Amino acid sequence: MAMMERTTAAIHRRGVTRVTAIGLAVNLVLAAIKIAVGLSGASHALVADGIHSLSDTLTDLVIIVGVRFWTQPADSKHPHGHLRLETLVTLGIGLLLGAVALGVLYRAFVELDAQSVLAPHPLALAVASAAILIKEWLYRWTRRAGTRLHSMPLIANAWHHRSDALSSLPVAVAVGVSLIAPGLAMVDQLGAMLVALFIFHAAWRIVRPALGKLLDSGAPPEVLDEIDRIAGATDRVHRAHAIRTRYIGCSRLAVDLHILVDGALSVKEGHDVATAVKRRLEAEGPGIADVVVHIEPDDHDAPQVPRSSSGKRGGR
Repeated sequence: MAMMERTTAAIHRRGVTRVTAIGLAVNLVLAAIKIAVGLSGASHALVADGIHSLSDTLTDLVIIVGVRFWTQPADSKHPHGHLRLETLVTLGIGLLLGAVALGVLYRAFVELDAQSVLAPHPLALAVASAAILIKEWLYRWTRRAGTRLHSMPLIANAWHHRSDALSSLPVAVAVGVSLIAPGLAMVDQLGAMLVALFIFHAAWRIVRPALGKLLDSGAPPEVLDEIDRIAGATDRVHRAHAIRTRYIGCSRLAVDLHILVDGALSVKEGHDVATAVKRRLEAEGPGIADVVVHIEPDDHDAPQVPRSSSGKRGGR
């Protein structure tokens, strides 16, 4: 089992590193082109978009370094492994996106007050349009890889790519309007402000679930139902209740549950049933990393424990 877990971790690490390294190379090239063309072509929105692309490279580096740590096996100090680092990295990506959005918004307001605003060069429009296509492809490819590898940081980074693609859209519109009507060149700054709103939205989509998992939020109702079904279908289990869950990473769950069995079972027989439930949940359950099973005799009077409003089942 330990050898299998190490092999799975190694495959996960190589996959995440490869996908992220390719994204890093693309982001570096795009950022350099956007900033260079934006500065030479007098497009403030394109420069802001280039800074956004440059921030993508920082998150790429964080993932490449972080995956080497959160895939480390459990040890005496970290019996559940190091998957909390995965959640922290995801949260960090979201917070960095929020900081970038503030910077872009501030620069746009400063430039909007400038006395003279130059119309951008046509090349700025070509670069912004090409960036939309490239980053949308990178988003789709990275998201598919993140889903396949069950990597929330990779999926978060995919949204970073998508926010870059979306931010290039108002840039292209703003530059186009500025070229058609130079007197409306300030639209370029307004486009940069819209870029900031897109980035804020992407940041919120990343930060909210990551923060919830760091605060030990439980699994959603459909996952609890699946755990209940698997445990209840195990041989000699009458029913399960008091199911509690918490995330120990972005997508891995620790489960604690009670099962009711025939009170006449021996201690060994009860232990065997609990072991069977644990193995089934780890093999068939939705991303379950660890299971603790409590045995209770079924006297037909055990109360039904209602599910709490937080999505967890009640206590013991």
